[in-house]
Amino acid sequence: MYWTIYTSPIGPLTVTADDTHLTGIWYEQQCDTSHHTKIDLNEHDIITQTTAWLDDYFRGNHVTFPEIPIKFQGSHFQEEVWHHLKAIPYGETTTYGAIAQRVAEARGITKMSAQAIGGAVGRNPISILVPCHRVVGAHRELTGYGGGIDKKVYLLELEGHDINDFKMPKSHPEEK
Repeated sequence: MYWTIYTSPIGPLTVTADDTHLTGIWYEQQCDTSHHTKIDLNEHDIITQTTAWLDDYFRGNHVTFPEIPIKFQGSHFQEEVWHHLKAIPYGETTTYGAIAQRVAEARGITKMSAQAIGGAVGRNPISILVPCHRVVGAHRELTGYGGGIDKKVYLLELEGHDINDFKMPKSHPEEK
């Protein structure tokens, strides 16, 4: 496993990969890299492709899901949810409940817990590229985000959202 630090407008991101797949994009202090080999940004093709995609994204370019091979490392349920996250288009949002409905339909059941979906979304190992920041609460609440609500706000605004269209958590300083 390999890792490097990508300097982004929202702080350092740890990008991890194995020999052939992207395995993570983590906010500071989220990833234990003690069993990984540190490399420079341009020493690994997958990491180079990922950081080029991040460059485009943070320039405000309308990006789609890249052709970068990724490897999820989670439970079957988590991976199922993360695949649904990949389908959320740039500049759009969805709710935990809507993802729960899609997962339930795919499983042939009538309903799925939005809270269970939230648990899986919160464990997404490939932040930004697998866009968990595009998932909001049922009434457009900006709920938890691994990097912090301030980073979720930044990413949504970068994608063209008016943050006043969302409800801030009560503990957030930008609350309306």
